[in-house]
Amino acid sequence: MSEMRVVGIRVEQPQNQPVLLLRESDGERYLPIWIGQTEAAAIALEQQGVQPARPLTHDLIKDLIGALGHTLKEVRIVDLQEGTFYADLVFDKNVRVSARPSDSVAIALRAGVPIYAEEPVLAEAGLLMPDEREDEVEKFKEFLESVSPDDFKATDG
Repeated sequence: MSEMRVVGIRVEQPQNQPVLLLRESDGERYLPIWIGQTEAAAIALEQQGVQPARPLTHDLIKDLIGALGHTLKEVRIVDLQEGTFYADLVFDKNVRVSARPSDSVAIALRAGVPIYAEEPVLAEAGLLMPDEREDEVEKFKEFLESVSPDDFKATDG
């Protein structure tokens, strides 16, 4: 299992599909996850430090967790099946709740908890991007030009 950090959100053209890019904190692999517009906006707003006048859904979830006396410990991206990623919210007393990675990351950023990816997920979908001297955003743009969501679907072979 590797700790991941959020590099950012990019919109893939021409489909106008947001992609969440994670990178290993102590490694070189990147993990791209295609996500929805709403979740992309929630992640981007949190990364930019924008505080909405009223809590958004992910803010509300973070507030509910605390109000109910629980603590979110971490988020884990635990599986990849037929191009779909799966995540768990891990709470105190090792209580786990399955969730979409996009929602999980949005909540993790708000709660300030670590994000992890299981090794089998990174082995299947993690990517090494060459030339460490380049800016991460530029590498991400180049990567997006050469890949599609179908590249991450399971094959029979």
